[in-house]
Amino acid sequence: MEWQPDEQGLQQVLQLLKDSQSPDTATQRAVQEKLEQLNQFPDFNNYLIFVLTSLKSEDEPTRSLSGLILKNNVKAHYQNFPPNVADFIKRECLNNIGDPSPLIRATIGILITTIASKGELQTWPELLPQLCNLLNSEDYNTCEGSFGALQKICEDSSELLDSDALNRPLNIMIPKFLQFFKHCSPKIRSHAIACVNQFIIGRAQALMDNIDTFIESLFALAGDEDSEVRKNVCRALVMLLEVRIDRLIPHMHSIIQYMLQRTQDPDENVALEACEFWLTLAEQPICKEALSGHLVQLIPILVNGMKYSEIDIILLKGDVEEDETIPDSEQDIKPRFHKSRTVTLQHEGGEGEEGEDIDDDEDDDDDTLSDWNLRKCSAAALDVLANVFREELLPHLLPLLKGLLFHPDWVIKESGILVLGAIAEGCMQGMVPYLPELIPHLIQCLCDKKALVRSIACWTLSRYAHWVVSQPPDAHLKPLMTELLKRILDGNKRVQEAACSAFATLEEEACTELVPYLSFILDTLVFAFGKYQHKNLLILYDAIGTLADSVGHHLNQPEYIQKLMPPLIAKWNELKDEDKDLFPLLECLSSVATALQSGFLPYCEPVYQRCVTLVQKTLAQAMMYSQQPDQYEAPDKDFMIVALDLLSGLAEGLGGHVDTLVARSNIMTLLFQCMQDTMPEVRQSSFALLGDLTKACFPHVKPCIAEFMPILGTNLNPEFISVCNNATWAIGEICMQMGVEMQPYIAMVLNQLVEIINRPNTPKTLLENTAITIGRLGYVCPQEVAPMLPQFIRPWCTSLRNIRDNEEKDSAFRGICIMIGVNPGGVVQDFIFFCDAVASWVNPKDDLRDMFYKILHGFKEQVGEENWQQFSEQFPPLLKERLAACYGV
Repeated sequence: MEWQPDEQGLQQVLQLLKDSQSPDTATQRAVQEKLEQLNQFPDFNNYLIFVLTSLKSEDEPTRSLSGLILKNNVKAHYQNFPPNVADFIKRECLNNIGDPSPLIRATIGILITTIASKGELQTWPELLPQLCNLLNSEDYNTCEGSFGALQKICEDSSELLDSDALNRPLNIMIPKFLQFFKHCSPKIRSHAIACVNQFIIGRAQALMDNIDTFIESLFALAGDEDSEVRKNVCRALVMLLEVRIDRLIPHMHSIIQYMLQRTQDPDENVALEACEFWLTLAEQPICKEALSGHLVQLIPILVNGMKYSEIDIILLKGDVEEDETIPDSEQDIKPRFHKSRTVTLQHEGGEGEEGEDIDDDEDDDDDTLSDWNLRKCSAAALDVLANVFREELLPHLLPLLKGLLFHPDWVIKESGILVLGAIAEGCMQGMVPYLPELIPHLIQCLCDKKALVRSIACWTLSRYAHWVVSQPPDAHLKPLMTELLKRILDGNKRVQEAACSAFATLEEEACTELVPYLSFILDTLVFAFGKYQHKNLLILYDAIGTLADSVGHHLNQPEYIQKLMPPLIAKWNELKDEDKDLFPLLECLSSVATALQSGFLPYCEPVYQRCVTLVQKTLAQAMMYSQQPDQYEAPDKDFMIVALDLLSGLAEGLGGHVDTLVARSNIMTLLFQCMQDTMPEVRQSSFALLGDLTKACFPHVKPCIAEFMPILGTNLNPEFISVCNNATWAIGEICMQMGVEMQPYIAMVLNQLVEIINRPNTPKTLLENTAITIGRLGYVCPQEVAPMLPQFIRPWCTSLRNIRDNEEKDSAFRGICIMIGVNPGGVVQDFIFFCDAVASWVNPKDDLRDMFYKILHGFKEQVGEENWQQFSEQFPPLLKERLAACYGV
């Protein structure tokens, strides 16, 4: 006997569906409660499927809603459905997949894939064969409904379908789908391609076996009049480019011609899919060869795609010039991620590591349209192609650029400025001759009457900041800075944001070049404090923090402190401990404290106290959560991480002055807990703070060393690069303070460090810190470390040859020299590497130079003149010269 609904029950369910379409929140709450009650009845789900599939008297939105509520129930507790209910739902789905209404068919499709992804593909063996059979139906609705359901299953379960678990159904499905590429209905053709497309990236075997048929069928659809079909064809070709480029190469010329046409498709969704092709092709080794003949066609198409569309301008409120008084809506503000502290060393010829932070995203000037669109894709494609073709791009671009940059229509002019910014990285060399006249023109564009032109000019100028700073300051830096500061105070929020970000980039490039203008810069940034709405305030903190990082101790002047600190502290007092706006403010204060050093003393006590409180609160909440997860929420550990990093900034900036603050707080107990936290970023920041406190006030750290060292030892795990890096650095700082007393702890850490320094593919920063710490351990306990010399001397020397002369390098090299004294045989095999490392010193201290001298001459005497001659023949000329000049060998 088939299940039949009870009339009264049915009316209850229908009333619930009607109520749930009401906008009133009280009604919504009542609906939620009613749902919870009804879910207690096993056959409530039967009513829902009945309304969806059989109650044709109801309107479609209500029937569809019934199906969506059922889908949520399946998601939440399908495993508790009685077998007869589950079977009834499955049967009804398959019997009604051909419903005349597209909305109902789609809802049934969603329901089917939700059941399937609940592990039911295995226990519903008739599902795939039945859907595939229904594709042959003469009835269009049945065919389309089944295809819709299959497409969703392919999207949700592509890996499972290509596994042995189901006896490889794709062997039947893929050839079947390929037959439908020729179907007379565009909707069906589109489903068929979309289904096959799900299996390209995973390289499903059944598809690879049919790859040539697939590609031929795609080519046959090249001229299809339906835009959804064209979009899926483009998407397939883009993925094949990544996965089976070998199969496309013979046809590459015609594929490129096709994609050139499609990138100009009247339907923007097709154009966007096609435009992805250039982005993907740029990553392939064959890019240059394949594209060089087509640049003359491609470049104008990409440039043309970089204009704002009319809909973009409406969404961006491009006609609203002044909006600075309108508060931001909270959903506009993206979550920020705090980048935890990592300890790095200074390199020869420049600051820190080059090119490690790849975060200045292409065209970040219109991120409020955060959906990817043709403009962004075209700009990104031009950017990557500029990096492939370099100067060869310019002959195709320059003639266009002139027309764009001086165009009377602001939309076209704006796209020209974007083009100029997009090619900045790749074509910099070739652009240099034009920059002396382009930069002043761009600076003029900063005063354009259209806000969207002003904001893009900010971004593009920031892409050329490196060149601007390399010229005499009066030429471009001063005018650029003056105008950018005005834009920071623009009446338009988007311009404020673009100007603040651009100014932060300029600060990083200009560093101390900004010192003469500090007073003027601070006046502007502080004025912006009173003017900005919520979102831009967060970017302003970043600009202030970057300024502090860039000018360092030059900021430590009473008049500057007077300007800067009161507004920062006022914000600090205004924000509650639970407010995420603390993150950027704490980061900013951390940079300011490090720059001001003793100048920060008047402000340090309340800041220090609050950071300790934040750590304590977070740890307490984590504790409660772990004991009673149903009672308490998990804490947001970012509060603790940012607080630990600010404490590091204070310790680094104030040095010995933090002594009294540490003495009066329980920070060492808290640190002991943080160092054992499950979250790597918490441990990473804890070890950075431990190292900074070791340098600043070791007497408070020393009593804890016996407890801390085993924890440091277990964190020497290169799987977590930054945790390992900071732990390594902290061990090095501790051993410089401990001296001989380090001896009992050497065994806890030495083997791991030697293993890390010999690991292939270890990041440079970690290798350098590891080498410094091994050297320092050897400096304080040479007897314990020297026997290991042959196991680490070669990688040790190569990793430290590019580091600038500094305290850390000095102590590490002293350690190596002492260890060579203890175990001279340990370096014989690799002595040339030691010679090279010694030659990397520019000005070693006198006593260190003597140590080098003794070792080099001792080795020379040991082997005798003739052998030394033979040995030094292997030296590169430069090394030979330096050793002869500095050490007379």
